Amino acid sequence: MKSAVLVFPGINRERDMARALKLISGKESAMVWHADTALPKGTDLVVVPGGFSYGDYLRCGAIAARSPIMDAVRDYAARGGLLLGVCNGFQILCEAGLLPGVLMRNAGLKFVCRDVHLRVERSDSPFTRGYNAGQVIRVPVAHGEGNYEADEETLKRLEGEGRVLYRYCSRDGAVDEPSNFNGAAHSIAGIVNERGNVLGMMPHPENHVEDIMGCTDGRGLFAGLVAHLERAA
Repeated sequence: MKSAVLVFPGINRERDMARALKLISGKESAMVWHADTALPKGTDLVVVPGGFSYGDYLRCGAIAARSPIMDAVRDYAARGGLLLGVCNGFQILCEAGLLPGVLMRNAGLKFVCRDVHLRVERSDSPFTRGYNAGQVIRVPVAHGEGNYEADEETLKRLEGEGRVLYRYCSRDGAVDEPSNFNGAAHSIAGIVNERGNVLGMMPHPENHVEDIMGCTDGRGLFAGLVAHLERAA
């Protein structure tokens, strides 16, 4: 799997992401600077990592979404290339028009940094084939603006088309108010575009891929991507 990780001023999770990708795929990721205008040839996966691009000024992800590299990312996604945005990356993808909706301030108006549980809603996508539908996984979150919001028509379409891949839940898989710590509509933690090749999610699966971290639940996402690309080759 040939992956490319985008780097913006203020991003701080690019090395975590590159490490996770290498651990699972065995290959180094290309680090692509925001001012570049092209992605490396033969790229199989583009990742927009987490952090605080441009200090979260204006709106989270709004400035990064207008960086030169994003034109190449839009073209790549339009051709069906796999694109993953995590945390600030999810915000950037929404601001860039690659995913619907917006990420608002957490319901409690506080930055939240801790492990949470997610329910995998389906296992037939490139981003979830490493899991079973209904499986509950534990991954970290670290955000102040992770409250996913969209108009009712958009939410109805996302649900009807099965585009919600990850949802906040309790330890035993219940989707309830206490588990929805940031107030996201429909407890949404991750969605895909209509074509299913672009995923945006707030939690950080890249930080739970090694035994030393006490949990490896994030490995499934990356292992599934590798398996999907190997099957497609």
